[in-house]
Amino acid sequence: MSNYQWIWQYAKKYSSKAILAIIFLVVNAILIVINPLITGEIVDKVIDGNQPGLLVPFLALMIGITLFRTIIRYLYQMLFERIGQNTLYELRQDMYKKLQELDFDFFNHTRVGDIMARMTGDTDAIRHFVSWVVYNILECVLWFVTAVVVMATINWQLMLALVAVTPFIFILTQRMSKEAHPVFFEIRESFSRLNSMVEENIGGNRVVKAFAREEFEIEKFNEHNEDYKKRNMESAKISRKYLPWLDGLAGSLNLIALILGGLFVIQGKMTLGDLIAFNGFLWMLNQPMRMSGWLINDVQRFSAACIKIRQMLNTEPQIPVVLKEHEDKVKGFVEFKHVSFHFSDDPHTQVLKDVSFKISPGQTIGILGETGSGKTTLVNLVGRFYDPTQGEVLIDGKNVKDYPVRQLRENISMVMQDVFLFSNTIEDNIAFGNPFADESYVQRMAQIADAHEFISRMPEGYATIVGERGVGLSGGQKQRISLARALTKDPSILILDDTTSAVDMETESKIQRELTALTEAKTTFIIAHRISSVREADLILMMEKGQVVEQGTHKELVEKKGLYYEVYQKQLGLENGEVN
Repeated sequence: MSNYQWIWQYAKKYSSKAILAIIFLVVNAILIVINPLITGEIVDKVIDGNQPGLLVPFLALMIGITLFRTIIRYLYQMLFERIGQNTLYELRQDMYKKLQELDFDFFNHTRVGDIMARMTGDTDAIRHFVSWVVYNILECVLWFVTAVVVMATINWQLMLALVAVTPFIFILTQRMSKEAHPVFFEIRESFSRLNSMVEENIGGNRVVKAFAREEFEIEKFNEHNEDYKKRNMESAKISRKYLPWLDGLAGSLNLIALILGGLFVIQGKMTLGDLIAFNGFLWMLNQPMRMSGWLINDVQRFSAACIKIRQMLNTEPQIPVVLKEHEDKVKGFVEFKHVSFHFSDDPHTQVLKDVSFKISPGQTIGILGETGSGKTTLVNLVGRFYDPTQGEVLIDGKNVKDYPVRQLRENISMVMQDVFLFSNTIEDNIAFGNPFADESYVQRMAQIADAHEFISRMPEGYATIVGERGVGLSGGQKQRISLARALTKDPSILILDDTTSAVDMETESKIQRELTALTEAKTTFIIAHRISSVREADLILMMEKGQVVEQGTHKELVEKKGLYYEVYQKQLGLENGEVN
């Protein structure tokens, strides 16, 4: 399917408006020929024919036609703009919906700046094409054809002499189009890189300032900016190469009409009024010729934008989203059967290797291990953010692949390692997973997460607007709000990924006591670096390089005196003596 067929799938909903706009376009093109013909009649009949009484009616007719044409042109321009805006609205909706369907794998390999470029610059290039380029192309074609037909009725020899220029214009526009296409694609890619760099710098502005790296970032921006300028200059060079020739050929029409037409008037083959009328149609020939270069550029910009947007819309998530009307609530039995996993772009690096364990509702499983040992990846398989490359993940005895993914995740709450808060009120952030939660329930969950006290001290309490990504809150405060958000959802399976790493030991202990009562019927996964966070867990997994090297209760693992025992000794500062 071509880009034009693809965008028509969105625009065809408004085909009635498009048909009406095209009718107005045709009417406008027909009306355009009247004024030049009247001008010729004024010369032949009013001036040469000495009939001054016809002047006022002719002028009144010309003014009336001009006003009518202005109204008609306004109407079809507004119709095309409305079609373009509606098309853009539908397209953006589909793009955003697709973003919600795509899984972690897509976002792992796609820059945020690239996504934003597709959502903004690329979509606007498509809107510009539908709203402006399409009607200009139609307008130019209609003007050209209408002018040729009317000119042929006046003097076909002079018309042929003028039309003989068009093959050269066709050749130039074809060459320009061929050269412009890859350049506009590079412009779009460069803009994406520039966008990504700026977005990353804004998000990390505190780090930049903390390390006094402003000059380095400015230099890096200048490199991207220079590349973007260079790509645009390449486009300008193509325009400079072809547009003067196109303008020159368009301008040559006046010269041809003046010399050859003057000769025909002298020879008596046409009247002076005919030549004046003929000249009145010249702009209908040279305007399309002059516009062709600019329209080619806009078409190529449209094509480059379509490639990236269609690429995203055609991307299929590795984990398909299938909706079902009803699924029974998950109880929380979780079992890993010889599970291994690697990322799609790095099949030779096993992130998880032959992991097996089983846990029942109401039980807590603690996961320990050094950074990069596969802890977060393991719990991501529970929520089916990825699928295992080998083995099975079972929930309530059923393979997670057999659950509709969204319904599965409705039963799972996850406090992620990288805490993200939306630019909204604290109450709305906590109730994000359960929009029907009332104020008292939200506050109760905040108390369990030890967040109620500091929230109450804020200027507007729970109605306080959180800055972008939680700017203005400490790491511990963000973690506690994130924990309250997970608890408010009331899930069957609760996953806590290093949730209390930014809080002190006393606060952590308080949170754990509150959680114990709340999670009696829930299956709880706790990823931690502190053994104190998982000491009371029913099962503890000790991970190293993607493998579970030890598993058991705290007491069992201490008695083994293996890796867990070594970590326990180091954390408690006990190099000698018995540990409990």
